Amino acid sequence: MNKTLFACSLSAIALATPAAAQDIDTIVVTAQRNNATEVVNGGEAGVLGDVPAEDLPFNIRSFDETLIYNQQPLTIGEVLENDPTVRTTYGFGNAAEQFVIRGFSLFGDDIGVNGLYGIAPRQLIAPELFEQVQVLNGSSAFLNGAAPGGSGLGGSVNLLLKRAEDDSARATATFVGDGHIGGSFDVSRRFGQGREWGVRVNGAYRDGEVAIDREDRRAQVLGGALDYDGGAFRAALDLAYQEVRVDGLRPKVTLLADAIPAVPDASANYAQDYTFTELEDIFGTLSVEYDVTPDMLLYARAGARRGNEEGIYGGLQVSDAETGEATSGFHNFIPFEQDAEALEAGLRGNFATGAVTHTFNVGGNMNWQQDRTAYDFFQPFETNLYNPDQVAPQPTAFVGGDLEDPFPITEKQLGSLFASDTIGLWDDRILLTAGARWQSIDIERFSYFGGGLDTEYSEHAVTPVVGLVAKPVDGLSLYANYIEALQEGAVAPLDPQISNPGEVLAPRMSTQYEVGGKFYFDPSVFATLALYRIERPGEGFEPDGTGGTRFAYLGDQRNQGVEVTLNGEVAPGLRVITGLAFADAELGTGMEAPGVPEFAANANVEWDVGFAPGLTLNGRVTHTGEQQANAANTLQLDSWTVLDLGARYVFAAGDLPVTLRLTVDNVTDEAYWASAFDAFNPALLQGAPRTVKASMSISF
Repeated sequence: MNKTLFACSLSAIALATPAAAQDIDTIVVTAQRNNATEVVNGGEAGVLGDVPAEDLPFNIRSFDETLIYNQQPLTIGEVLENDPTVRTTYGFGNAAEQFVIRGFSLFGDDIGVNGLYGIAPRQLIAPELFEQVQVLNGSSAFLNGAAPGGSGLGGSVNLLLKRAEDDSARATATFVGDGHIGGSFDVSRRFGQGREWGVRVNGAYRDGEVAIDREDRRAQVLGGALDYDGGAFRAALDLAYQEVRVDGLRPKVTLLADAIPAVPDASANYAQDYTFTELEDIFGTLSVEYDVTPDMLLYARAGARRGNEEGIYGGLQVSDAETGEATSGFHNFIPFEQDAEALEAGLRGNFATGAVTHTFNVGGNMNWQQDRTAYDFFQPFETNLYNPDQVAPQPTAFVGGDLEDPFPITEKQLGSLFASDTIGLWDDRILLTAGARWQSIDIERFSYFGGGLDTEYSEHAVTPVVGLVAKPVDGLSLYANYIEALQEGAVAPLDPQISNPGEVLAPRMSTQYEVGGKFYFDPSVFATLALYRIERPGEGFEPDGTGGTRFAYLGDQRNQGVEVTLNGEVAPGLRVITGLAFADAELGTGMEAPGVPEFAANANVEWDVGFAPGLTLNGRVTHTGEQQANAANTLQLDSWTVLDLGARYVFAAGDLPVTLRLTVDNVTDEAYWASAFDAFNPALLQGAPRTVKASMSISF
C-alpha cells in the first residue's frame, strides 16, 4: 500500500468512527494518562528475578513502550538517549551501535533479550518489538553471566519482548526526517475461562530518507508472543523477525591530523552512495516457570537466533583538519552469519530461620555462538570531508575467507554455575547478598586462510559478588556491592597495518566497587545516587619486535565516577526524567580514556496542560561535556548541548482515542561532534541534525 495513502486511510477510519454514548472527556483523560512517558524503577535482575529498586544493591531502570511510541526512535540507541549515564556511538566503521556506560563499551551484540545473551539482533535493533528497555549500571557478570561479545563491563541493557497484558489494539502511522514514512500495529488479547492464555502480535514497516542527506533507512519487524498462566505453572513463547537496511550511512571520521576538524553542516553526508548495511535476524525465547511450593520457584528459559548480514562499509581518514583533505581508508565488503543459542535454568526460593529471612538462587546457564565471515578490503582513494567525491568501488587490496560461502572464524562456548543467598534482618531492613558464579569461557579462532585453528582459549574462574542494602527509614535504601567478573578477551581490529588483525586475546578479570543510595520522595518520585570504581586490564598497541605493532593488553584501566538520577511525577501532570554523571576514566598508560565525557546530563520534562485537555508538551535537553579524542590526550572535543521540543494531543473520534504527536529533535540544528569513543583509533561521530518526527495512533 502507498505509504501516504496508509496514513490518510488511518485518519479517515478514526474520523469516520460513529460517536458512542461514553463520556468524551473520560476517554481523553484516560488515554492521556496511558500515554504518559515514565520510567519503571527496578526490573529483571538476572538470577535474582524481578526485584523492586529499593531491594537491589544495583541500579536498574526501565524505559517502557509509551516512551517508544511518544518519541518514535528508529533504534535502541535513540531510546537510551534518555539516560544521562549512557552515550551512544558507532563501532567498527559500520552502522553498529555501541553504548558507553561508565566509560566502557557495550556492543549491540551484548544486549540481552528476556534475560538471555546472544539472542538480540546484532548491530542495530529496531525498538518497536519491545515492551521495556532496561538499563543496569555497573557490572552484571554475576546477575547474567559473561556477555559473549566481551563487553558490558560498565553496564548492561536487557530488552523485554511484548506480552499480552490486556485486550487492546493500536495502529500508528509515522513520519521522520525528510521522507521516512511507516506504520505499525499492535494487537493484544487474553482468553480462556480464567484468561490464562495470552496472544500479542505486533509489527512495523518504515522506509525512506532521514534528516541526514542521502541516508536512507528501512526497517521491517514482526513479533508474536503466546503465554499461559495456569497459576502454579507459567510458560511463554516469543518469536520475532527483524530486517534493517541502511544506505549511505554517514560514517565515523578517523583522525590522522593533529587537530580536530570543524564540524560539517548538521545534515551533511560524506558517505559513498554505494555503502550499505543489511541485517536480517530471526530470534525467539521460550520460558517456563513452576511453583514447586508457594515459596519455591523452578524456572528455565532458552533462546536462539539466526542472523545474516552483509554490507559495504566505509569511512574517512582526515589528514588535514583545516582543508578536510582525507583518504577513504580501506572500504570493505564483509558478509557475516551467526548462529547463537542460550539456555538458563535455576531454582529460586524463600525461607526463614527464626527472624532471619533467606532468598536463595542456584542454577546455571550456557551460551553457544558460531561466527562465519570473510572480508574484501578495497584500495583507498582521495576524498574530502567537506566536499566528498562520489566514486565507484575501488579494486580489491586484500581478501580473507570465502566471500561466497563464509566458513567458521570464531566458535564460543560460555558456561556458568551460580549460587547466592540474600539474608534479611530486622524485617528485611538489612539485606545482605552473597554469591559466586563459576564461569568458563572457551573460544576457538580459525584462520581466514583455509579455516585451520589459529588460537584457542579455555579459561575458567570463580567470581564472587557481595551486595548490601540498608533501609534506615521508609523510602530510603543505602547500598554497596563488590563484583568480580571473567570476560572474553578483546579482539584486535581487522587492520592490515598491525601484525595480529582479528586475534582474540586471552580472557581477563575485572573488579567493581560501588556504593550509593535510593530514595522515594513519595510513591511517584524516585532518586538515585551511585559512586563506583571499576578496574580491568587495558588494551592498546605495542611493538611486535619486528618493527611493526600488535594489539595487546597494556596496563590496567581504571574508571570511577558519580551518577545521579531522578524520575517521576513531581507535580500533578508534570513528569521528569533527569540526571547527571561525572566520570574519570584512566587508561593503563595514565592518560584519560578517549570518548568518555567528564560530565553528562539529561533533563526530560512532560507537562499535561491543565487548561487544554488532551494536550501534553514535552522537552528534553541533552548535554555532554568535553571528551578526549585520542589516547595521547592531545586532541579534545568541545562540549555540546541539544534541545528537543514536542507536543502530543489526544482526542476522541467517537469512542476511540486518537493521539497526534509532533517532535523536533535538535531544534537549533546544532552541528557537533557527538563522540570520540573508539577502542583503537581517534574517530569522531557527528551528531544528528534537526529531525522532525510526527505520528498518529488510534487505539481500538
